[in-house]
Amino acid sequence: MSQGLANYKNHLTDFIRQYRNQVDFLTIRLEQSAGSSILLRNDKLETLSENTSLGGQVRVCHRGGWGFAAFNNLDNLRLRIEEAIAAARFIGDDETLLAPVDPIQAICTLPLTGTDPRLISLQRKKELCDRYNELLKSHGDKVASTTVSYSDSTQNIILATSENTLIEQSWADMEMRFAAVARDGDTVQTGRETTGSRKGYEDLENLDQQVISAAQRATDALTLPTVKGGTYTVVIDPILTGLFVHEAFGHLSEADMAYENPDLLETMSMGRKFGGKDLQIFDGAAPEGHRGSYIYDDEGVPATTTQLIKDGKLVGRLHSRETAGKLQEDPTGNARCLNYHYPPIVRMTNTWIERGNTPVADLPIDIKNGVYAKNWIGGMTNGEMFTFSAGEAWMIRNGEIAEPVKDVTLSGNVFKTLKNIEAIADDFYWDESGGCGKGGQSGLPVGCGGPSLRIRDVVVGGDAA
Repeated sequence: MSQGLANYKNHLTDFIRQYRNQVDFLTIRLEQSAGSSILLRNDKLETLSENTSLGGQVRVCHRGGWGFAAFNNLDNLRLRIEEAIAAARFIGDDETLLAPVDPIQAICTLPLTGTDPRLISLQRKKELCDRYNELLKSHGDKVASTTVSYSDSTQNIILATSENTLIEQSWADMEMRFAAVARDGDTVQTGRETTGSRKGYEDLENLDQQVISAAQRATDALTLPTVKGGTYTVVIDPILTGLFVHEAFGHLSEADMAYENPDLLETMSMGRKFGGKDLQIFDGAAPEGHRGSYIYDDEGVPATTTQLIKDGKLVGRLHSRETAGKLQEDPTGNARCLNYHYPPIVRMTNTWIERGNTPVADLPIDIKNGVYAKNWIGGMTNGEMFTFSAGEAWMIRNGEIAEPVKDVTLSGNVFKTLKNIEAIADDFYWDESGGCGKGGQSGLPVGCGGPSLRIRDVVVGGDAA
């Protein structure tokens, strides 16, 4: 925690003391951040910047109504507090229901195991991007365009509440993205890779094989046959498993999606069976070292690990203090905001399916005509429905991995798909590439994980059958 930011603690607690009796709940979050950003497209440097910011937010709840104000001038803090109080008092006409939490006084930093990105010069970061861009461009004359991006951000936070919580917390986050577009006449294919870290800059320095793989997939796909569309038994790798559990199931577990939606709340009712007895799904910021990890959320609730599905049945959901209070459940420490411009909302942290007992090599056994899909290049969800595009894919014939194919999309209903999981492998991989979007807050770091899965009756898009 920077000494300059820490000096504001007394000011925040003084303001809390002055205004706490006017409302049911008052919190002030002060944030100091520093970061850098680089974007290369082909041979053009589009972004090369460093930035710092100091700002904050005020959140007020009174009779169930919320007031919010963001600021980047500390001289205006009193005015912003009074604006937020006025808004909450104007809107509130019910009852404030916030799940109770113990007050916390803490100073904490997510530890780096490597070098702080602030200690690396912008020139050195650009040289890394240049090297990766050259690797993409040099992978054959079919590579038509390349993109490399780098970003890092270090955030220092002070959170003070009218319930006597006072927390200082800091962390660093880094991310790189690579893309190669290959072209042969009218045929165009794309290979993408993304990686991130909250451990150290060194995690981004030795990604040559990952970068080359993106270009290789793009160029290889130019000559591959397109998969024949239909319904298949599929085997997916851990990266696709992580994407699936985050996008297709995780968002439905966020309680703010359900507590004012009776139909979804009924669908996501506790105890409902969604899969086999070997299906276990978790979310939590408590596991250390992942991009969704932290010690306290943005409401000052300690990080937890929440089991969402146990033995195939729904046993938990993700909460802010408000959603937990309204549903009479325990808070889970999942209230997060991207930065001080936005209020905290219910967000996933690190979401995963627990490993199973089936050897990976046994997953294709007995599949006469199926698909093996790895990695991802895109996807979308709409309520219960999902569609993901695989980064690589092969046909499975008579229990063996056969010829590679392209343009593989996997679609279905998340609840039916969970029930159709036939086998959960004994491997596991954490994918740290996630940047989640919700409620206008895009790029929030998350982690996803899981084992390889075998799933029946998945709709695979491609050429018409």
